[in-house]
Formats: sequence, structure tokens, C-alpha cells
Amino acid sequence: MQFLKIASSLVLSVGLLAASAAVAAEPENTMILKLKDGDVTIALRPDLAPKHVEQIKTLVRGGEYDNVAFHRVIEGFMAQTGDVQYGDMTDGYSSQRAGTGGSSLGNIEAEFSKETFARGTVGMARAQDPNSANSQFFIMFAPGAFLDGQYTIVGNVESGMELVDNIKKGQPQSGAVTDPDRIISARIAADAN
Repeated sequence: MQFLKIASSLVLSVGLLAASAAVAAEPENTMILKLKDGDVTIALRPDLAPKHVEQIKTLVRGGEYDNVAFHRVIEGFMAQTGDVQYGDMTDGYSSQRAGTGGSSLGNIEAEFSKETFARGTVGMARAQDPNSANSQFFIMFAPGAFLDGQYTIVGNVESGMELVDNIKKGQPQSGAVTDPDRIISARIAADAN
């Protein structure tokens, strides 16, 4: 009987390991954000949003997210970044305009899914038009079911969520951040360091 308990426990453990390995993204779809306190690893989800993920990877590989501010950060909700037009803190940063820009790649049609916004979910920011996502994205501090089916989910934080929690928060209602934290650099894991 003891052998059966050990064997079934081993089978369960192997099954759980296999399941977690299936969730982890391969290096081509793993984005690493270097923040002030270390690296945040994000599993991108081309299965949910192939066009959005492709655009993000193009921007990462072009160095577009390097030094971009977390311009809108609301405690208990989310941290938003990715305005490569007005959010680059070393080239053209504007605290008044950060959050209103995008990239030269153009907007992307919505790719809504049945996935739910949970802690660590990465979603695309957009204007009123559901087809206006471009380069900006946000990372959820807490679940946000009210966003489900309204915003495109592009990934999930695999590791470093405690570093996301440390991002400087903004004003309670607007989330506007004075002297914001930034993405120091971004890379795709499959690329050479």
C-alpha cells in the first residue's frame, strides 16, 4: 500500500511538472524586461494574439522599449508602459504626452480571447477604439475581470512579479507618475545577450 501511495505521488508530481512546462514559453516567445531591481520574465502568447506578439517582438528587437517609462501606475490595478514615441526617458520624453503615443508600426486590430485578466497578466493598452493598440502594454497587479474580452491579452509574467510590485506608483485616480521608473532594457530570450 505504501508503494502505491509513493507511486501515485510520483505520477502526480511528474504530471504537474509536465503541465507547468507546457505553460512556459519557448525562448522565441519569452520577453525579458530589465527593471531597476532585476529581470521580469514574460511568456508571450502568440496563441492568443499573434499580431500583437509579433509587433511587441519587433519593437523589442529594435530596442524601442529600452528606457521607456512606466508612465501610468495604479496601486492594486496595473503598471502601464510602452509609449515608445513619448515615453523614452533618454530621447524625447514628455511627462504630459507619455501615454498618448505609439510606434511607427501602426495600430493592430483587437485580438480578444476568453482568457481572464489575473495578477501578472500582460495586456495591450488602447484608446476608445478597440483596434487602436500599438506599442503600449500593462501588467496587472491584481485580477481585473472587468477587462476580460475588452483588451487583448499578450502574455503572463513567469518570474519577477515581485519586481513589478516595486514599480513606483502614481497618483491614486489617474496613475500619473512623477519621475517614473522605466524599462532599462528589453530582449527576447532567443536572441544573443
